[in-house]
Amino acid sequence: MEKVLISSCFLGNKVRYDGGDNLLVNSTLARWQNEQRLVVICPEMAGGLSTPRAPAEIQFVGEKIAVTTINGQDVTQAFTLGANRALQLCKEQGVRYALLKESSPSCGSSTIYNGKFCREKIAGEGITTQLLRANGIKVFSEKTLTELINELS
Repeated sequence: MEKVLISSCFLGNKVRYDGGDNLLVNSTLARWQNEQRLVVICPEMAGGLSTPRAPAEIQFVGEKIAVTTINGQDVTQAFTLGANRALQLCKEQGVRYALLKESSPSCGSSTIYNGKFCREKIAGEGITTQLLRANGIKVFSEKTLTELINELS
């Protein structure tokens, strides 16, 4: 039975930067949770950030990628640490699939915010998604949940 790494906010945990959640109500997810197939993480919290916290976006400086808050604080190290902890959890638990929050600077799988704090999204991947995919883990979002369910059915 395949386990799935899942963003903590999808389970109603108040871990978003603004202290909220992104509760995802789905009967298959509820069943997987009852079957103890879900491995829960918030990479940002795992990297040492608190809730609430200043909004952060990925910044592109030439070839270099950094994650900075709206206040200009560089939080790249915390995002990288959280991504590494997510990968370690996947390795420990034998996880090959992840369901992560779209557009998040950690978890975005097809879009992220453009780094200018103007609420505009661009094509891209979050720090955790990049690392997981580089290590062979298939990453899905709430927008592709049906694809994940079909793949694991």
